[in-house]
Amino acid sequence: MLIFERDIAIDVGTSTTLIYAQGKGIVLREPTVVAVDKHTGQLLKVGQEAQKMLGRTPANIVAIHPIRNGVISDYDMTVAMLTEFVKKVTSFSLFKPRMLVAVPGSITGVEERAMIDAIVEAGARKAYLSESSLATVVGTGVDISKPDGRLVIDIGSGKTDVAVISLNGVVESRSVKTAGYAFDEAIVRYIRSKHNVVIGMRTAEEVKRSIGGIVPREDDPIEELKGRCLATGMPKTVTITSKELAEVLVEPTKKVLEAVHAVLERTPPELVGDIGRNGIIMSGGGSLLYGLDRIVSRDTGIPAIVVDDALSCTAYGAGKMLSNLDNMEDGMINIARKRQLKG
Repeated sequence: MLIFERDIAIDVGTSTTLIYAQGKGIVLREPTVVAVDKHTGQLLKVGQEAQKMLGRTPANIVAIHPIRNGVISDYDMTVAMLTEFVKKVTSFSLFKPRMLVAVPGSITGVEERAMIDAIVEAGARKAYLSESSLATVVGTGVDISKPDGRLVIDIGSGKTDVAVISLNGVVESRSVKTAGYAFDEAIVRYIRSKHNVVIGMRTAEEVKRSIGGIVPREDDPIEELKGRCLATGMPKTVTITSKELAEVLVEPTKKVLEAVHAVLERTPPELVGDIGRNGIIMSGGGSLLYGLDRIVSRDTGIPAIVVDDALSCTAYGAGKMLSNLDNMEDGMINIARKRQLKG
């Protein structure tokens, strides 16, 4: 009896990669990071073990993110990383698994080709691509085959995708590079400007999660941040309040809202009416920023709801699409854009 490996779906994000195995659910959740010896080019660590090295490596070791804004920035390292991840979740079998990957709607033809080649080199029998916004809506349990407009805002680490979905397709969409990292960078710039102190991106992310928000928290909590004083080069501790952070995060929030408005302005009136009734779907780690859903609702006049599992929704949706791969192959439906390769 021939043994086929289970089909798998992959959500390769700038900061985190998730793998969904058919019949098992999410089987891997690892940082999208690799550690490399820059003198020899040798891959040393991937995922969690590589992330621990960020900012703490000797001169000859560099920890990098091979995916930027949802697309490949370092092809060789992406292949090496995905190969290691796939090995972790698959067992030996006669046939390799088919793989479906969620990608941004703004991906170019060259970037598509690079992603497909990388997935095949990583161990795919056949490679499929699906727009991440489609996968996100499917992950919420919505039937996207109906002529009913849905607006999704997926805020990851490196990019924000805004899309209107109807009849198994994307009607209008826009991707911007303002997302989780942009909020972190705004905090780093503020601390440097006001206190003449440099803090790391990880520190900025931690304070964003603990007391940050688009609107101040009710008790206006205070957080201490440790960094390096630019004047003395010595360690220095500064404090920041929730109210300060709310002011700092206004600018990147405006860019996200501008993308939402741009999509709505190009959307047919009938679908805008549907969106008004259905509300806005928000997903991705960036959507968990305190008060962001309220600001989106207030700005658009449409209720915005953050999905229950914002971090995994796209991966779950891509996993649900696996059951339709045969139909995609036969051209019966158009949920994903399939690219079939030799080998």
